[in-house]
Amino acid sequence: MNKRDYYEVLGVDKNASESDIKSAFRKLAKKYHPDVSKEENAEELFKEAQEAYAVLSDPEKRKKYDQFGHNAFNTSGGGFSGFEGFDFGSMSDIFEDLFGGMGFSTGRSRGRSANAPRKGNDILYRLTIDFEEAVYGTKKDIKIDVEENCPECDGKGGFNSKNCSECHGSGTVTSEQRTMFGSFLTKTTCPYCHGTGITYEKKCSDCGGLGKVNNKKTITITIPAGIDNENRLRVAGKGATGSNGGPNGDLYIEFTIRDHELYERDEDDIYIELPLTITEAVLGTKKEVPTLYGNVDLTIPAGTQSGDKMRLRGKGVENVNSKRKGDMYVITKVVIPEKLTREQKKLFEELSKTSLDNSKEFKIYKNCIK
Repeated sequence: MNKRDYYEVLGVDKNASESDIKSAFRKLAKKYHPDVSKEENAEELFKEAQEAYAVLSDPEKRKKYDQFGHNAFNTSGGGFSGFEGFDFGSMSDIFEDLFGGMGFSTGRSRGRSANAPRKGNDILYRLTIDFEEAVYGTKKDIKIDVEENCPECDGKGGFNSKNCSECHGSGTVTSEQRTMFGSFLTKTTCPYCHGTGITYEKKCSDCGGLGKVNNKKTITITIPAGIDNENRLRVAGKGATGSNGGPNGDLYIEFTIRDHELYERDEDDIYIELPLTITEAVLGTKKEVPTLYGNVDLTIPAGTQSGDKMRLRGKGVENVNSKRKGDMYVITKVVIPEKLTREQKKLFEELSKTSLDNSKEFKIYKNCIK
């Protein structure tokens, strides 16, 4: 089968710079490398791209190719023979960048040591509290399961340490994979010491060799005033114990607030429904209204309608961050009596003669039914 033009293979023109050629090969290597690509004929396409790059990335070989084409590299008339005569060492940086994080390596060690200090895991605790506790703030004792260093082995998992015989204390095991594209070194975490480089003659029976045990602890937390549903409170250093001298994780408290029988909360504002009799709504009155900070007298003007809203400034919930208080809104609800005495019924019959023709609502209604 006739070979494709190397410039065509890489998708560059004949005036392409060295960086353009390298960039084009990087894209093709990432797309067609047989160890990571699932595309059909990936191996052949990668081999073709690697061959093209091996020529065009070398100034001398590129000059010969530009002058004689593929015939420049014929061996005894047999054409290009595999990768003979070409040095693919210059590709190591490309493979390192492309595949270094996927288990491939060119000999350089990557990754953090298993013995490096590591912060402990964070803990999420969901706590349900009453409406008033959220509004005013409070203190609560909570019990949590915390992962801590085993006191028997001091968090090591065993006794009488020694270098791992499998990885010789390095924490990794290396295997070499030879392919037609070159040799690749694959480094993986040692399965015997789990990357620590250390094993123990005797495993700790208290923690089963894990070095950690779960303990139930009681922690007192201070809940600030104004906490709301799904707010989270961070308690630093109260999570799981760190490893290898690393800091403890943090404890996060996520809140759920129980509903109140009277108040309804919307962020920092409070809503309350105020029941009124017909006469209170018609004639007006004064009503004592309960707020979060004590009762207040509220003047209800004559002619108040059901659903009217009145605002009491600063009678809402204190914002957990700014400490500024929201407002309280009083929503009126005219309650219709279900039972009447004879005298009351007569009074309502007299009231029924009251003309409401001047009412805006009645005018709109009458206009719609004509």
